Amino acid sequence: MTTTIRPLHADDWPEWKRLWHDYLAFYETELPDAIYDTLFARLLGNDPQDFHGLIAEVEGRPVGLTHYVFHRHGWKVENVCYLQDLYADPTVRGQGVGRALIEAVYSEADKAGAPSVYWLTQDFNTEARKLYDRIGTLTPFIKYARPT
Repeated sequence: MTTTIRPLHADDWPEWKRLWHDYLAFYETELPDAIYDTLFARLLGNDPQDFHGLIAEVEGRPVGLTHYVFHRHGWKVENVCYLQDLYADPTVRGQGVGRALIEAVYSEADKAGAPSVYWLTQDFNTEARKLYDRIGTLTPFIKYARPT
């Protein structure tokens, strides 16, 4: 199986929407259509401080995605990279798609001069965390959020 990682294109809308919907469903989240439309437009935009998107393909079929953004950091001169979303279709899990997507974000961060790439996951995401433990470093930080 050969995995190809490429930038998101406008004609990816149906497959991107399917993949992102499935990603959100894994996290038991539903969002209104306006969020899908807005994020997709941002992913296709040309603002370097806005989100970027990559698609993973196997045999020309989209099977995964990642969204990432560069932002300023109070402790660094350079921007850092936040990998916000990462998803591989269950039919291809364990075959290197997730790793290829993360490594592609690492490469984009290197090109942009961003020395740091970080991401979050939920503690119950045990399968993905096996990959993350091999390709990243677990930090001691705990996330807090404003109550809604």
